Amino acid sequence: MVGALVVTGLLLGLALTGEGAALELRIMTGPQGGSWYPLGGAIAEILKQEVPGTSASVLPGAGIINIQGVETGQTEIGFGNSVSTADAIAGREPFKAQAKNVRQLATLYMQYFQIVVLDDAGIKSVADLKGKSIAVQPRGNTGEQMTRELLQVYGLSYKDMAKVSHVSYNDAVALMKDGHAQAFTLITTVPAASILDLASSRKIRMLSLSDDKFKELQKINSGYARREISKGIYPGVDYDVRQFGTYTHLMIRADLPEDLVYGITKALARNADSLGAVVKDVKGLTVKEMAFDVGVPYHPGALKFYKEAGALR
Repeated sequence: MVGALVVTGLLLGLALTGEGAALELRIMTGPQGGSWYPLGGAIAEILKQEVPGTSASVLPGAGIINIQGVETGQTEIGFGNSVSTADAIAGREPFKAQAKNVRQLATLYMQYFQIVVLDDAGIKSVADLKGKSIAVQPRGNTGEQMTRELLQVYGLSYKDMAKVSHVSYNDAVALMKDGHAQAFTLITTVPAASILDLASSRKIRMLSLSDDKFKELQKINSGYARREISKGIYPGVDYDVRQFGTYTHLMIRADLPEDLVYGITKALARNADSLGAVVKDVKGLTVKEMAFDVGVPYHPGALKFYKEAGALR
């Protein structure tokens, strides 16, 4: 079986490394300071231990970039935000064509779009961002796209800002601490380590999204879901914050062998508890939750496992 997989891997152009020409599974994750990077490392260790004949490595990435990586064969597995991946499958903006080689592997958890501002910046709502300096993720990140769409429903764009810095989470925090940015947007888990870092030295405020603006946002992308960040999660934020979010999921190349993907899915399900030690939002992840339909076609190997496990009919 291993030999057959290796031959298939060669035909597919997979990277082969290590003793016995182990089939390398590349995993595109996210920026440092977010949840995807450490979670990707934990998944790589699981695959190396649980899927015979394979090795695994972690690559940096971002929601939209990862989709392109899986589609073009630059990576075998990628973390994704469900709204962006569904856009890619349908061929909607910002994608130029339908993604044909992207399939669903597993749904992991919900991510929250968050806007943190300096308390003394006079920013009470998204509308107040006009004329301010903001820090957002680099283009190619789902969070950056979400920021533009959010500004759009308020009649704003980057042109209305004093300055827009496309930077990593860590660099955004540094800009905020130094006062070179007054607002920072991100899509990640709650609490976000980067926001906790910022709150350790600066007084912060979190912005909410009104119901009417959320409805407008859903007209741009119906995949957005309403989410609430409870008061007390962040230091000094003694009020509930109403925002929106999207699911984090794992996508995989459609052209990978069914047996291989079945084994990968099974390994993830068997070790889901250990992933919760890395990112708390994954704690208690069930097979049924892994099988949750986010609007991306399942890989036959993943589908086979979920049906056998009784998570899908």
